[in-house]
Amino acid sequence: MDKIQMTTPLVEMDGDEMTRILWQIIKDELILPFVDLKSEYYDLGLKMRNDTDDKITVDAAEATKKYGVAVKCATITPNAARVEEYGLKEMWKSPNGTIRAILDGTVFRAPIIVKGIDPCVKNWKKPITIARHAYGDVYKASEMKIPGPGKVELVYIAADGQETRTLVHDFNCAGVVQGQYNLVPSIESFARSCFNFALDVKQDIWFAAKDTISKQYDHTFKDVFEEIFEKEYKERFDAAGIEYFYTLIDDAVARVMKSEGGFIWACKNYDGDVMSDMLSSAFGSLAMMTSVLVSPQGFFEYEAAHGTVQRHYYKHLKGEETSTNSVATIFAWTGALKKRGELDGNDALVDFAAKLEKACILTIEDGKMTGDLARITSIENPVTLSSEAFIKAVREKLEGLL
Repeated sequence: MDKIQMTTPLVEMDGDEMTRILWQIIKDELILPFVDLKSEYYDLGLKMRNDTDDKITVDAAEATKKYGVAVKCATITPNAARVEEYGLKEMWKSPNGTIRAILDGTVFRAPIIVKGIDPCVKNWKKPITIARHAYGDVYKASEMKIPGPGKVELVYIAADGQETRTLVHDFNCAGVVQGQYNLVPSIESFARSCFNFALDVKQDIWFAAKDTISKQYDHTFKDVFEEIFEKEYKERFDAAGIEYFYTLIDDAVARVMKSEGGFIWACKNYDGDVMSDMLSSAFGSLAMMTSVLVSPQGFFEYEAAHGTVQRHYYKHLKGEETSTNSVATIFAWTGALKKRGELDGNDALVDFAAKLEKACILTIEDGKMTGDLARITSIENPVTLSSEAFIKAVREKLEGLL
């Protein structure tokens, strides 16, 4: 068969460790034999980020603005041990955080539902999508260790030099303090991205925070969501037959556990980070979770929700066989290809991406899967495949569908 043609490139961001290995195998086995891939390539591996003083991450984000669609491999966010291991110039920031800030995006994460991989919560029948605000809060916080007695204050100095102060705490012993912030325009973008996404997928959306305790910080989020919804989206939601409401985060947790799923749960940055990991684990595996960064300007960046699978990478370097789940990375590619096809009116590319997703699901439902799924599946006598063997099994299924 002739390869499917692309008219517009997408941005390709390579990554680190085991996911980098899988990235190349996925391209070689599942993309390049079938698609005349057009991509603008950026190597976001830790060595290249270090060599370019992390400029390459900024360049990749700016390219995403240019082309509108990107696909990203998992990358290392270095800690002190990684600085020593890789001989880094400094402890570079999270590439995801940098990209999210530049694109002003919201992260939407949802589990991939497969028969035989049953949710821990028995009444969950449909995917639950976490919408995570991707800016500020604890991820942009300033911190200080307090050595002993003394006062800590928040100080705002206006452009005209006037000061406003509020006491954080009057310490009588050693302690620690943290200052967080967010920006109203970013919160507005978060709200609009959430409401637009809900209209696209025709699902109810909740926003949850803790405004009863955080009467200014969290309450600002609540107020911004409510104002934008009432002014810009209420009529469209009514016409679509979907609902938006605000609830406290603790009430949302209780509601989620008793629900059947099939809705979007919008969370602040840290809440979304934690709750998406909880949901992915409860639905089966972090490697069975889609993740897309959506900006209100219409930029899309698809990635796997998990990390670089460091432990498997070290086994791989020793020549040992691994059984790493590549589904989330495959779905990052299919999400990007599907969106590229939708934006370009390229039905063949959209159809290919859908069939590749179906091939992944059918392969697992046939009982062929990686070790993480084999340990939790209800399918009898599953066949545990190596990292590469699973991808090749998906290719075999894909060729049948094509």
